[in-house]
Amino acid sequence: MYKKLVGQTAKINQQLARYGVKFGIYKDGTFEERLFPFDAIPRVIAADTWKMLERGLIQRVDALNAYLRDLYHDQRIIRDGIVPEHFAYASSGYLPQCERIMPSKGIYSHISGIDLVEGQDGTWYVLEDNLRIPSGASYPLVARTLCRRCDADTFRTVPLVDNRTYADLLKDTLDYVNCGGINVVLTPGRYNAAYFEHSYLAERIGAVLAEPGELFVDEEVLYYRDATKNARVGAVYRRLSDEYLDPLCFLPESLIGVPNLMSAYRAGNVAVVNAPGNGAADDKGIYYFVPKMVEYYLNEEPILQNAPTYLPYYEEDLAYVLEHAKELVIKDVAEAGGYGVVFGCELPDDRLDDLLAQVKAEPRRFIAQEVIDFQCLDTWADGKLVPRKADLRAFVLSGKKTVVWPSGLTRYAREEGSSVVNSSQGGGFKDTWVLSR
Repeated sequence: MYKKLVGQTAKINQQLARYGVKFGIYKDGTFEERLFPFDAIPRVIAADTWKMLERGLIQRVDALNAYLRDLYHDQRIIRDGIVPEHFAYASSGYLPQCERIMPSKGIYSHISGIDLVEGQDGTWYVLEDNLRIPSGASYPLVARTLCRRCDADTFRTVPLVDNRTYADLLKDTLDYVNCGGINVVLTPGRYNAAYFEHSYLAERIGAVLAEPGELFVDEEVLYYRDATKNARVGAVYRRLSDEYLDPLCFLPESLIGVPNLMSAYRAGNVAVVNAPGNGAADDKGIYYFVPKMVEYYLNEEPILQNAPTYLPYYEEDLAYVLEHAKELVIKDVAEAGGYGVVFGCELPDDRLDDLLAQVKAEPRRFIAQEVIDFQCLDTWADGKLVPRKADLRAFVLSGKKTVVWPSGLTRYAREEGSSVVNSSQGGGFKDTWVLSR
């Protein structure tokens, strides 16, 4: 089925590079752009499997949105002892500046990127929730377009759910929360790692691509500086981190923020997508409590499973981690992009002892998980098929209702035996085919 696509892999990657489909990273103080390598053999997900994933993803994101509304307002889940108070507020993603702010339509996470893997027994596990500025939807969109050009016959004959709906879903989400005005994609500029995606999505949804200097606030209303007149902004799809958003509210040294943006947001005059402060819910430590959130807020049993996780914050879990460290993967909750992830079995004893001393000294800073032997996917490398570990980032959009984009970003490890799939660590990507029947 994929023979023609495989034969066109080099050509497709050349076109991706020509169109600027690259991933930029800062390393050792230097900005470097890299091609995000594409493998033409897709991940294929059966229709019934997708329906299960879809239900589970909607359930999970609805619970996370409920948690954020509760955390920044009534704190019921803390008073009822489901999430420990210190644990919730010690999250580096919790922002006191966002307390008592109710975002437009009460939605915090408008675009959620949920990372999953499929175990060897076919069970799907959630590895991570990304509720701040999850990236990656543009890559499979562009790749699918190029693959269609190379092999139109395959796409006519295989019963696939069309993935070209993402732009419509994103625009609908922005329009739903828009507080009156134009939609803007706020980018920190050309040297951001995901700048290609910023510009691509802005064009696809008919929004203005704006850098911070092109926006200003006057009397708690956000405006875009147009060549002819200033245009009021009703929704900002921001693609920069919380701490840089507004130098008058967060980091005063930020040169890429919009002064007084938070005052316009607090006044209810602009929607900020995703909402500032969402990091309080996608903290790797808070991840442990998400199944409890599903039960607490929705009164439902979780459909999707977490990877078995231990919190050193609890004495019993700490004792287990110290005793079984060689069998676990230990994660620093403040890190992202595949950094701060350590497999106990790969560390020499002296370094493992040093790490465990850190865990004992700062138990809130770490989680430990059972190592999931997740499935490999066939991948074309060096002229032959090879198995490579792969995950799936599913995109869930919350507007008038919560929906799951019927596609996703499948990332794969390029090194044999590696489980690290992140683009910032040299991983590649595949298209994700969801079958319609």
